[in-house]
Amino acid sequence: MKSFVVGFHQEDNVDSMQIQKLSQEDFTKATEGGTRHLFELDTNIGLFVFFDAEDEDGDLSYMVLQYEEDNEDPIGCYSFQLKDFYEFVALFLNDMEFNEEPDDEDQEEYGPIHHLAHLLFHVVEEGKDIEV
Repeated sequence: MKSFVVGFHQEDNVDSMQIQKLSQEDFTKATEGGTRHLFELDTNIGLFVFFDAEDEDGDLSYMVLQYEEDNEDPIGCYSFQLKDFYEFVALFLNDMEFNEEPDDEDQEEYGPIHHLAHLLFHVVEEGKDIEV
């Protein structure tokens, strides 16, 4: 597991995040007690699966797996602090409310889900050169 810090644009209104990129061995240890799938987000940079997990000692982790196109194995696994993971969950849930509002305008309006995808782009870019 290797830690790195992601800084965002000032207009993103998100503090920098310390993130861990996990190896397969780290992932196996972190999920020994089970996982709980929360939601998925399909973007132009991959499919992201959000979940929480428990290790054998009962410690919780908040993770995201990144998949590319037809690849069955994830290309990245990232672990977040709860407060940062909560930011992602809140954006996802806000998008559900955002899309329920009647809207006669173009559906491509920048909303919470677009902002979530933008933040994930920053995470992937900062973590892409980190070998685990």
